[in-house]
Amino acid sequence: MRAYLIVALLLLGIFGGLSAYLYGQFNMLANLDFTPPPATVAVSEARTQQWSDRLKAIGTVKAVRGVELSTEESGEVTAIDVRSGDRVQQGQLLVTLNDRVEQASRESQLASLELAQILFDRDDKLIRKKSIPQSQLDRSKADLERAIAQLAETEARLYNKRIHAPFAGTVGIVHVRVGDYVQPGTAITSLQDLTELEIDFTVPARHYPHLRQGLNITVQADAFPEQVFGATLQSIDAKVDANTRNLLLRASLDPGSKLLPGMFAELTIDLNNARPLVTVPETAITYAMQGDTVFVVNEEAEGLTVQPRLVRPGDSRDGRVAILEGLAAGERVVSAGQNKLYRGASIIIDDSVALRGL
Repeated sequence: MRAYLIVALLLLGIFGGLSAYLYGQFNMLANLDFTPPPATVAVSEARTQQWSDRLKAIGTVKAVRGVELSTEESGEVTAIDVRSGDRVQQGQLLVTLNDRVEQASRESQLASLELAQILFDRDDKLIRKKSIPQSQLDRSKADLERAIAQLAETEARLYNKRIHAPFAGTVGIVHVRVGDYVQPGTAITSLQDLTELEIDFTVPARHYPHLRQGLNITVQADAFPEQVFGATLQSIDAKVDANTRNLLLRASLDPGSKLLPGMFAELTIDLNNARPLVTVPETAITYAMQGDTVFVVNEEAEGLTVQPRLVRPGDSRDGRVAILEGLAAGERVVSAGQNKLYRGASIIIDDSVALRGL
């Protein structure tokens, strides 16, 4: 019995000591402050800006005067008077086809015309003397007019044997060589006037009420990724494509754009309907499937805290985003360091952590 009492006292002492130790540890932990330290963030103020609506579109650059030159006659190429890439003037001779047959025919018809003219002049004098009947003069006149027409036809064929520049411009790659035999419609080369360029593009027909000639357009091309070119809306088609419900537009590029016909271009049309919009830096918005949010800064007695708020972002430009709903001008939002934040988190503002360009 005495042994049981001793064992019980020993157990009681052991468990009592352990309980006292654990109590002290838990009491010490309970007195510790586990509140996270304030997060260092950059803050920007939502401000009102005058923004116009913009339309995005894509199109292809083309020359106002640009053609693929070909021939209307068949024949052997006997002379090429231009090199690929040359600048030519209007009417300049580019390519000549074999015209020996036409030249011989022209000489024969010149002789026939001369004879017809002599006979007509003689009959015209004789008819005044009433030495010949009127029918003979009529035949002489018809023969003269026929000779003139035949010569004109031959000269037209001769002209078609020579390909001239229809306007001043830059010649593309010449696809034929001396000695080649070409058929009507054979591509000879392209001629492009690079001083005047335009872009055809389409936009959804619902935007038609906001479109008008003279609107400013900015153009970007992959060939010049760092440059923006100016253009002006020149024409609006008179009908909507029934298949796509799109409206065809044409813009004139400002001179000196350095673009080439055929280049792909991205266009932004300024609709010139400025309205006030609340904007914030692009980095202030956290995009998510559940909704886009910003962290709004609140001033409280214990310091600055943040609260997430759902917003509806709109267009973005120049590093800022329009907020259509959910935020008022003058409110401050976190623009850098959101990954460290949660609802009610304390913050310290340090704009040196802001990303460059905010």
